[in-house]
Amino acid sequence: MSNKSLFGLIVLLAAVIVGWNSFFVVDQTERAIVLQFGKVVKNDVPPGLHFKLPFVQEAQSFDGRLLTLDTATQRYLTLEKKALMVDSYAKWRIADVQRFYTATSGLRAIAEERLSRQLESGLRNEVARRTLHEVVSGERDQLMADITATLDENARRELGIEVLDVRVKAIDLPAEVNRSVFDRMSTEREREAREHRAKGAELAEGIRADADRQQRVIVAEAFRESEKIRGDGDAQAAAIYAEAYNKDPEFYSFSRSLQAYRESFANKSDMLVLDPESEFFKYMQADPLQR
Repeated sequence: MSNKSLFGLIVLLAAVIVGWNSFFVVDQTERAIVLQFGKVVKNDVPPGLHFKLPFVQEAQSFDGRLLTLDTATQRYLTLEKKALMVDSYAKWRIADVQRFYTATSGLRAIAEERLSRQLESGLRNEVARRTLHEVVSGERDQLMADITATLDENARRELGIEVLDVRVKAIDLPAEVNRSVFDRMSTEREREAREHRAKGAELAEGIRADADRQQRVIVAEAFRESEKIRGDGDAQAAAIYAEAYNKDPEFYSFSRSLQAYRESFANKSDMLVLDPESEFFKYMQADPLQR
């Protein structure tokens, strides 16, 4: 290879290297800046293909999408000094690329570590201003709105970060308090259960006593009505018997004798010692009507 060809190849290779270091691409999901000797010379470079001075300027890009900071569960004290375990997270993204780079060297880990401390401090202040009821249900939405506004203001000023939302995922009592609360609630429920059982037993006794009284009244009235009906029936039967006897006394006597025979001789094992000529057997004789 001649010296001229070698020189041309070197020039071409140098041109490629210079061209490679002269252009950079910013993706739509990224935010970028251009540094010259560590100083920001271009802030918030828009997406697309861009030119920079080779070997002198340096482009750095960062994730510009909405990111999530998921913090560990922390212990906080309410206005009445009651401990709560609060689990929260924050949604954030880069608002000022130059400030973000200056404050964090462009490292997401540093940004989230500082943002996490600010979130913890803000939650501690907001929880301390409220009672347990307000934190859990009464002003929970307002608490999240307040901490979002406060954290966004501080993060924009110090980190170049925009905080869009802070959410409380869970609020629990500490483990040592959970047991005592459970025991107290269990005791309270047992007391209420005993009261309900006592009231139920009292009502049951009243209902049972009233039912017994009504039963006795109904049975007495039924017995009185039955005796009255039986008395009326006996009176009517006696009247019918008397009327039948007066119409034909002999036939009535004969009918009553047959009934007496049926009842007397119903059981074959019974034994009667009677005079055959007695009045009881008069209808068994040849001609009882002639006697």
